[in-house]
Amino acid sequence: MIDLQFSEEELERRRDHITAFIRDRVGSAGADGAVLGLSGGIDSTLTAYLAVDALGAETVRGLVLPGEVSGASNMSDAERVAQELGIGYDVIEINPIVDSLLAAYPEAEGDREAVGNARARVRAVLNYLVANHEGRLVLGTGNRSEAAVGYFTKYGDGAVDCHPIGNLYKGQVRQLARHVGVPEELAAKTATAELWADQTDEEELGISYETLDSILAAHVDGPLSVAATSRLLDVDEETVERVRGMYDRSEHKRNVPPAPDPLP
Repeated sequence: MIDLQFSEEELERRRDHITAFIRDRVGSAGADGAVLGLSGGIDSTLTAYLAVDALGAETVRGLVLPGEVSGASNMSDAERVAQELGIGYDVIEINPIVDSLLAAYPEAEGDREAVGNARARVRAVLNYLVANHEGRLVLGTGNRSEAAVGYFTKYGDGAVDCHPIGNLYKGQVRQLARHVGVPEELAAKTATAELWADQTDEEELGISYETLDSILAAHVDGPLSVAATSRLLDVDEETVERVRGMYDRSEHKRNVPPAPDPLP
């Protein structure tokens, strides 16, 4: 695999760069602070730490938004992060809202992907409800690895005002988290989007984050061909091609919805 880890000096540069970005986005919008969803996972945890570093705890609000399939330990970790950082937070159950959607359109009940994405979109609506009411920006918690392969819900966790950690591969997220003081048990925990029961990111993606990060760096973001990437990383070409396919098919999720070109 490719070594994508930062030096200690580079870690501090990244920290300063991201916190300056958060301050600039909030300041240029004339906002009174930031809101972010807290899942108990490493991405939202690191984003919360950096937001507090950038803005101060008094201007950051967390939302813990458990659903039917949310693990109790993850929700406990989400509240733990808020309490350790000293930020205000609310716990809002999303089940009644999701149930009302399925009551309005029962044909979708049992469609795991549709209902899972509905959960993510309900969370986005609540993030913006609070943000609009309190004059804040919504901070995204997505990373570079997941964005590249479309591993997020369009208009769900992708519906945010900015992505502070959006340039970090997943392994770099964990490394920066440790650098800024995130407890090891949170930095190392298994990643899950919790869109349905017993879901894990790597199982759903069918590839480890270490391998995904390396393929993205070498082939999708980098200059190497499929064959060269396969040789460098000692993975089969089909795996490299599958990652490339996920990147190509998810391009629409990373761009503003298109309109026809203007007529001459």
